[in-house]
Amino acid sequence: MADQDLSNRLREQVLAAADARRPLCIRAGGSKSFYGRTPTGDPLDLGGHRGVINYAPTELTLTARAGTPLAEIEQLLREHGQMLAFEPPHYAEGATLGGTVACNFSGPRRPWAGAARDFVLGCRLINGKGEILSFGGEVMKNVAGYDVSRLMCGALGTLGVLLEVSLKVLPLPESEITLGLQIGEQQALGQWRAWARQALPISALCHDGSQCYVRLSGPPRAVSVAAGRIGGERLADKENRFWLRLREQRHAFFDTRKPLWRLSLAADAPALPLRGKWLYEWGGALRWLVAETEAESVRAALGASGGHATLFRHGDRAQAVFQPLPDGLMRIHKKLKQAFDPAGILNPGRLYPDF
Repeated sequence: MADQDLSNRLREQVLAAADARRPLCIRAGGSKSFYGRTPTGDPLDLGGHRGVINYAPTELTLTARAGTPLAEIEQLLREHGQMLAFEPPHYAEGATLGGTVACNFSGPRRPWAGAARDFVLGCRLINGKGEILSFGGEVMKNVAGYDVSRLMCGALGTLGVLLEVSLKVLPLPESEITLGLQIGEQQALGQWRAWARQALPISALCHDGSQCYVRLSGPPRAVSVAAGRIGGERLADKENRFWLRLREQRHAFFDTRKPLWRLSLAADAPALPLRGKWLYEWGGALRWLVAETEAESVRAALGASGGHATLFRHGDRAQAVFQPLPDGLMRIHKKLKQAFDPAGILNPGRLYPDF
């Protein structure tokens, strides 16, 4: 089926749902269905809306339909020595570009390369009124004014049905190695803060409760010099197997049916007074906690550290999965929802109970 026919078919489904005030649950590969509050509504399937539309390796840009599998995009980029620098997790086979952008998911490289939203140049979408809209462009110089395309990052489909996304891509690093250091969690946090003040080609950091892992990426000489300064043992991890397992939550830490909390806070924030099993990423700015602690206690523990806590997997998904917003910010979110989806049909309740 032609792209325009697919877009029109999806548009007709949205229009019919808006007329009937019937909720829609947007999905493609289904790899992110665990995330957020429990999905509701009739399925709006974007799985067939796939394919790379434009790829300009010399311009470092790519445009693809939202239902395009991440694996296909990453394979195409590897053939040209390039990558999605925000290193998006898949979490399951069939993960798509649209779902990744809608969740704003990024992997271990995020603090040093940027988040998914930092690489979004433009998008094409269907809003809740059945209008097909385009924002941004396919090159950096076209991204001006209100950056609505990046507003879709992390909105979980509550503002629009993504049809196409344009991204900036980057070259693969010339050299990449992983080091292991036998140090404790608190020592690792202190060491990471010290490394942050130095010009080191770090592209990933993790402490999994047993040891510290450091990934270095860049020109061979820079990587070699940095490895000598950091020390530790060089691991036989040429294929980034450790970081792949970490990114996809196949590491033993994530093998649990207990609630998994994702805590995002300042990298230099002290250890939090919560009992459970911890894993640290992003230089201390991302902390995973496995614990059966009440949501109020987890969020209260953030205290002066600020940041936010998300119930990432398991637990009660009928509650406030995401950090509750201050009243002023919630009013802004509601106005955006009203502007893009006045009938409230797109993934209702997936992000917050109020919309």
